[in-house]
Amino acid sequence: MSIKASLLISTYNWPQALDLTLKSVLQQAVMPFEILIADDGSTKETEDIIKKYQSLFTIPLKHFWQEDKGFRKTIILNTAIKNAEGNYIIQIDGDIILHPYFIADHLRYCLHDYFIKGSRGRLTKEKSESIFQSKNIHLHSLMWGVQSRINSTRCKLLCPLFFGNPTKTDDLRGCNFSFWKKDFIAVNGYNNDLHGWGHEDIELAARLVNIGINRRQLKMAAVCFHIHHELSSKNREDYNLKVYKEVVEKKLIRCDNGIDQV
Repeated sequence: MSIKASLLISTYNWPQALDLTLKSVLQQAVMPFEILIADDGSTKETEDIIKKYQSLFTIPLKHFWQEDKGFRKTIILNTAIKNAEGNYIIQIDGDIILHPYFIADHLRYCLHDYFIKGSRGRLTKEKSESIFQSKNIHLHSLMWGVQSRINSTRCKLLCPLFFGNPTKTDDLRGCNFSFWKKDFIAVNGYNNDLHGWGHEDIELAARLVNIGINRRQLKMAAVCFHIHHELSSKNREDYNLKVYKEVVEKKLIRCDNGIDQV
């Protein structure tokens, strides 16, 4: 089966960061089939950034928007994926700067019956502010202001040493994650009942593992850099974590309110 990769980018009211993310997509050595923006209710400034890049890309850049009724990321992600024309989804957040071989690495290491859990380097507050001013997104692990050195280093020879435990699910991050669309649909996608920050990604990963889709960890490949920001409210974290633990304990494979319900 040939791979048609849809790059999925979640965003909410941070157009300056999304601008840098999309700029880094333009510089990819291998381009995706399409780009999907999952927008959880941003204002016109975000729409303006997306329109700017729609004129720069030679591939489709599609904007999926929902009204701002609080943190409802799972719903807009499901909506975007439901409309994806690709058969493989590479998911990031709109505050991530991609290494030029980010997409190429995801496609290089993808396998059937696996999802990929990637890592991220971190940028300090000072480095992030400097990048916003300079618009220079050429980053590497030895730069000042770049944290998590291993996660920020690309080395194809060492990458296979880090593939890790294939059934581990409690450390997945949706900012660097890829999977086959058919596997996502098989577990009914993200759980729309998980509102607010936290654990929607690991809850999905647990259901994927429960149907026999294993985890493949990537370090020193699919490198990306997380722009510094203040933490979101975690007022729903306890509930979301409780749902995750129930999925693990009861070996649940589908959520009742997921992609089929959007």
